[in-house]
Amino acid sequence: MAATSLDPLLVDPTRLSILSLLSTARWAEFAFVRDTVGLSDSALSKQVAKLSDHGYVAVRRGYVGNRGRTWVNLAPAGQQVLESHISALQEIVTQARAAGEAHAPPSART
Repeated sequence: MAATSLDPLLVDPTRLSILSLLSTARWAEFAFVRDTVGLSDSALSKQVAKLSDHGYVAVRRGYVGNRGRTWVNLAPAGQQVLESHISALQEIVTQARAAGEAHAPPSART
């Protein structure tokens, strides 16, 4: 099976959710990511730091009026690893289903 193609960092569903969300949103505001993924500020900050350390996301800080804001964007390396990870997951499912169907008795096959 393609389990060796899985990225260990993305086995965590929270980090996988963050990258998946960012794959369709350009420079998403921190609060949007937090609310969508369902994390506290500190939990999201830790996850974003891990992803940033691996070069999977870029972080930009700035101001809107007098209020500090943080935005997160999927980096090219993050896009590549996300696509590879998803492909590996799909391959695992495909192979497991094929093995299950081959193992099923002839009367159970449709």
